[in-house]
This record gives sequence, C-alpha cells and structure tokens, in this order.
Amino acid sequence: MQFIFYLALIIISTKVAGHLSVRLGQPAVLGKLLAGIILGPALLGWVHPDDFIDHFAEIGVLLLMFIAGLETDLDQLRQNWKASFAVAIGGIILPFVGGYAVAAALGISNTEALFLGLLLCATSVSISVQTLKEMNQLNSREGTTLLGAAVVDDVVVVVLLAVMMSLLGATDNVSIPVLVGKKVLFFIIVIAAGIWVIPQVIKLFARFKITEAAMSAALIICFAFSYFAEMMGVAGIIGAFAAGIAISQTSFKHEVESKVEPIAYTLFVPVFFVSIGLNITFVGLGSQLVFIVLLSLVAIVTKLLGGGLGAKLTGFNNRSSLAIGAGMVSRGEVALIIAAAGLESGLLLPQYFTSVVMVVIVTTLVTPPMLKLVFPNNQQAGSSKEQDK
Repeated sequence: MQFIFYLALIIISTKVAGHLSVRLGQPAVLGKLLAGIILGPALLGWVHPDDFIDHFAEIGVLLLMFIAGLETDLDQLRQNWKASFAVAIGGIILPFVGGYAVAAALGISNTEALFLGLLLCATSVSISVQTLKEMNQLNSREGTTLLGAAVVDDVVVVVLLAVMMSLLGATDNVSIPVLVGKKVLFFIIVIAAGIWVIPQVIKLFARFKITEAAMSAALIICFAFSYFAEMMGVAGIIGAFAAGIAISQTSFKHEVESKVEPIAYTLFVPVFFVSIGLNITFVGLGSQLVFIVLLSLVAIVTKLLGGGLGAKLTGFNNRSSLAIGAGMVSRGEVALIIAAAGLESGLLLPQYFTSVVMVVIVTTLVTPPMLKLVFPNNQQAGSSKEQDK
C-alpha cells in the first residue's frame, strides 16, 4: 500500500502547491514541480522514485501531450511550419556551441564537451504546454510554433545523438540512413493513419455496446502511437501529440477532450510533475557547483536566444520571439533520456551525470515563471478550471 500512500501525498501536495503558486502570481505548474522537490529525497524524503511512479509519470506526460494535440489548431500549425523549423534550428545551434564552449573551458575532454553541447540542444515542451494552457496561450500563434519546433528539435537531436554515438561512443556503429529512414517512415505512417485510418477506427469503436467506447479508442490510439514512435526512434511524447492531432480532426474531439482531462489532471499528470523533483538530491554536489551554475546559465540563455532569434527572423515581434524562446528552455525528460544514453555509451562521465540531471531540472523549473514574465498581459491565468489542473 506504500504506492497508494505516495499517490495521496502527491495529489494533495500538487493541488495545494498549485493553488499557492497561482495566488503568488505564478503558473500552477511551478508549485507542482516544487512539490516534488519538497516531498522527495532532497528535503522531506517522504516519497522516493520507484517503478510505479515512473510508469504513472510516463502515462502522465503522454496524456499531457495528447491533450495538447487535441487542442492544437492544425491550420495554425501548417501556417507556422517555417517559423517552427527556424526556432528549432536556432535552438539547436546556439546551445550546442554554448555547451561545448563551457565544457571545454572547464577542462572537459573534447568528446565529452561535444556530448554536453548536444545534450543542451534537447527540448521538452511538456512543461511549457501546461504553462501555456493555464495562460490561455496554447492555441496562439506562439504556442503552435512552439509545438511544431519541439517536433523538429526531437528528430534532429536524436539523429545527431545517433551520429555522435556511432562516431565517438563505445557502442556498436549505428546506420545513419536506417535511422533517418525510420523517422521519415514514422511520420509518413502517422500522417496517413491520421487521415484515413484513425477516423474509421474511432467511429467503429463508438458503435460498440460498451461503456466509454470512443474514449477507450482514443486512449488505445494515443498509447499505440507513442509506442510506435519509440520503436521508430522518435520520442513517445511526439507520438502522443500526433494522436491528439489525428483525433482532433474527428467529430469525437470534444467528447474525448472533456473525458481525458479529468483522468490526466486528477491522477497521472500530478505524478509526472512530482517525479521531476524526485530526481533532485543535494548530496555531494558542492564540488561541482561551478559546473552546474555555468551550464545552467548557458542552457537557459542559449535556448532563449536561439529559439527567439529563429522566431524573430520569421516575422514574430520581440515579445513573441522571447515567449517562444522561453518555451523551448525546458529540457525535461528528453534530455534525461539523452543523458542516460550518453552514460551508457561512455560519452558522459559518471561523475557528471547527477550534475547534468540538476541542470535539466533547473531549466524545467525556470520555464514557467519565464513564460509568465513574457506574457504579463495575458488573461488571468486561465479559467478556474485550468488553475485547478
């Protein structure tokens, strides 16, 4: 029953922390992230990472991105594809150069410096998605550009990681053409399925004489797309996002959206937020404090400027460009996966792993208040329904 106790603590702490955060003028998600640090090994030690929490957190982030897909304006996404590409490329080049330069300046070997530069290229917009939802900005031009940029960033960074592991790592050589081919095939299949297969599947399921037939079909599609994405070397959150977009084009969009949100925001998404804070521990980090501070500053500034510059060059004004750059700052679970791959292949030394995790968490924590700062005139932090999430 320990996990049941964990769930009770997580749900009550995230709701209270989210409420307090909103009362203090910050997005609710910031309070939820801090709740994980307070509950976890870093402070109180009441909740510890385990397999159950990892699984619930994984479902939480998939549902979060699935909902983002459901709420995305596909026409807006199509119109902003050039901006999304520019933001992604800008958000890769500057962090790579900055990360490499800092690592090299601190005396880290060339191979490991290259990997740290690549690590800073990663982006996970799951935290930004929740923040923008609270601010009623997710379906704005900035929000859709950000979502598109995240897709491009994921594909480019994973390909670069494979190239680096093949050339510099201790693992077996990776076939780059096969790797790129799998990603291209993923998008072809997902787009084709979204247009011709998904509408028929969900329509068929809706005729079943069972409870919540359409909702069950939607979850099956979400998890199947996520699994297929991971199989093809693309992040599972991109698969979930694609599933949400596919279902948003059907007549079942509003039914699915109204029913998946209570499931996600009551149980799974709070566990995802808390799981990020559970990775923090302050033991033994004193000797690497300079490394953590410098790399965190570079991670934040280069992504902010790189993504912002890409947006500025494609027609956004200064404030919107900063908003998009700020939304790209969080490295989230994508960077953690890359760090684990680097550790396994010998591209990341074990003594730097915990420090890198700390940098990833710092970028995740600063993203919500940065977005809030850039949108000072937004509607009052969303509706009461959004705040409660």
